[in-house]
Amino acid sequence: MTSQTGSPSRHYIDGEWTDGDGTDSFESVNPATGDGLGEFRRGTTADVETAVAAANRAAPAWRDLSFIDRAQHLWDIFHELRDRTDELGEIVTKECGKEISEGRADVVEAYHMVEWAAGNARHPHGEIVPSEIPSKDSYMRRKPRGVVGCITPWNFPVAIPFWHMAVTLVEGNTVVWKPAEQTPWCGQIVAEMFDDAGIPDGVFNLVQGFGDAGNAIVDDDRVDTVLFTGSAEVGHKVAGTIGGEPGRSACCEMGGKNAVVITDTADLDIAVHSAVMSSFKTTGQRCVSSERLIVHEDVYDEFKARFVDLAESVTVGDPLDEETFMGPVVDDDQIEKFQRYNDLAREEGGEVLVDRAELAPEEIPGGHEDGYWVGPFVYEIEYDPDLRCLTEEVFGPHVALIEYSGDIERAVEIHDATPYGLAGAIIAEDYRQINYFRDHAELGLAYANLPCIGAEVQLPFGGVKMSGSGPPHAREAIEAVTDRTAWTVNNATDIEMAQGLSADIKTDEE
Repeated sequence: MTSQTGSPSRHYIDGEWTDGDGTDSFESVNPATGDGLGEFRRGTTADVETAVAAANRAAPAWRDLSFIDRAQHLWDIFHELRDRTDELGEIVTKECGKEISEGRADVVEAYHMVEWAAGNARHPHGEIVPSEIPSKDSYMRRKPRGVVGCITPWNFPVAIPFWHMAVTLVEGNTVVWKPAEQTPWCGQIVAEMFDDAGIPDGVFNLVQGFGDAGNAIVDDDRVDTVLFTGSAEVGHKVAGTIGGEPGRSACCEMGGKNAVVITDTADLDIAVHSAVMSSFKTTGQRCVSSERLIVHEDVYDEFKARFVDLAESVTVGDPLDEETFMGPVVDDDQIEKFQRYNDLAREEGGEVLVDRAELAPEEIPGGHEDGYWVGPFVYEIEYDPDLRCLTEEVFGPHVALIEYSGDIERAVEIHDATPYGLAGAIIAEDYRQINYFRDHAELGLAYANLPCIGAEVQLPFGGVKMSGSGPPHAREAIEAVTDRTAWTVNNATDIEMAQGLSADIKTDEE
């Protein structure tokens, strides 16, 4: 694996491994130890231009293949992902820091997505639509848009790329992909899989690098669609840039200020379990992680006591250890942001219940002193819709407890009072409360009596408000990477129009 030794690993463009146009490189770092994992070429605007040109040239021939032939390349990747789950899961954990069961789950999710997309190649496509004229057949067909740019995050470095690319490729588009700069090793391995699978030259292209490479993908008008998963700040810039350009589209899944609502009828065993999973899995670094727990006054004290007890004791440690619940955050920037919002919560009146933000030396695993370590930070605060700590995303194990009085309407009012709308959950035994949340909560991913994490690949994944502009994943990605044509075919020997429109051609000679 060239990503760990020797010269910097290269880009994959037009079927070739290449150093690219630039001479700069960057390092992948293990967030648990601070150790380097490998050097990677940093892509330039010129590298992106080369990759887009290759994808553009390859698009016609790839489009003309059958769905089955396109999917065949992905079946090889499906088997490799499944057969190497343990090995690749460990690499995911080493590079992004999430604990080992999550590293393996990342790979499992990837091969589930490839399986869904490749399997869909043999499923029915298109829709038959009745015409009001008996002699006409009406139906809809989809065509690939062309070149799709995929920009993916570090926290799901194998799964999310395949959420983007598997559907995109099977539908007949070509790809230019920029993985997150924090997880280039995972990107390297995915590119090696495509190379091994014999993907035609130019159909799949990888450019490693930073935001300037991503910007070059967005700015290139030969890229017909951009699929983006990442921060709201960047995603809105992507959507804003492409949204005003005719013939181009962007599909962006961004962050959230997600919440779990715990009503007066909640089963508290389920409530506490769901809240801990929602708030602390992946060290709070999921776009769907919960940073708000909205709890009814009747159960608040008991819930708080139990949740605080677990937050004080969940295992923070070596992410390769099967007994670890939380690993490190991804880098120093994330520590700084986490600490900044913890300070803000105090300034805005929060009463701190758990402060493990700076772990004691004995809590940090031996040999990992240079890692990026934090623990849970939990506070309770009187609700005010103008508090920044309750409306701005932190992306870490930073959790507010909010007590509410009254009925489910009040809980949902608090839930919806953020600019985001990605994921959320309700814990309740009263189906009327669940149904009210279902009908009125402003979000794209909703759960009942479950954590607000754990989406499955066959469901759409995306949010509303600031959280997204269309799901760039799973079956809904088909909408983003294809254009739909409505066809009407006349089977008669004369022409009859709908809506009673006359088809008679009248001339002066009559």
